[in-house]
Amino acid sequence: MRGQGPAFEEFVLASTPTLHRTAVLLTGDPHTARDLLQEALLKAWRSWGRVTGDRVAYVRTIVVREFLTQRRRRWHGERPTEELPEQADTRQGADLETSLTLADAVRALPPQQRAVVVLRYFHDLTEADTARTLGLAVGTVKSHHSRALAALRVSEHLDDVVAGGKGRLA
Repeated sequence: MRGQGPAFEEFVLASTPTLHRTAVLLTGDPHTARDLLQEALLKAWRSWGRVTGDRVAYVRTIVVREFLTQRRRRWHGERPTEELPEQADTRQGADLETSLTLADAVRALPPQQRAVVVLRYFHDLTEADTARTLGLAVGTVKSHHSRALAALRVSEHLDDVVAGGKGRLA
């Protein structure tokens, strides 16, 4: 295990931003995403010597599967509040509003549908790659994808965006 240290450290430094964004998209919370990523990296580190091929895809698979597993566990810790502290954001006006409403709509999806949307649109994975990452059949991924898009089309979070002519969901 000692020989994998520098290679793993380099991997973590290079891939953490991308993997963290994936975790944030899945969890909807940067702090929970950090915890999720830490657990995934710990699992990856344990088997790092056996990993071949695309290491980012390998760890991304761990992140997604860990997210889906954690969603099934009961947890009685912190509860989100209605009022959030101010957050600095460089985006302005309508772009920020559209981004927030889309994020709210995606967060409202069930976990598996959310995972499919994140993998298909954020990571631009094919249906087959998404199925492989989630450990599902391609037909199941297609069903989740179709249901997620249908839910997003009727989402109350996106009513103003679509009605205002700012966008349209395919």
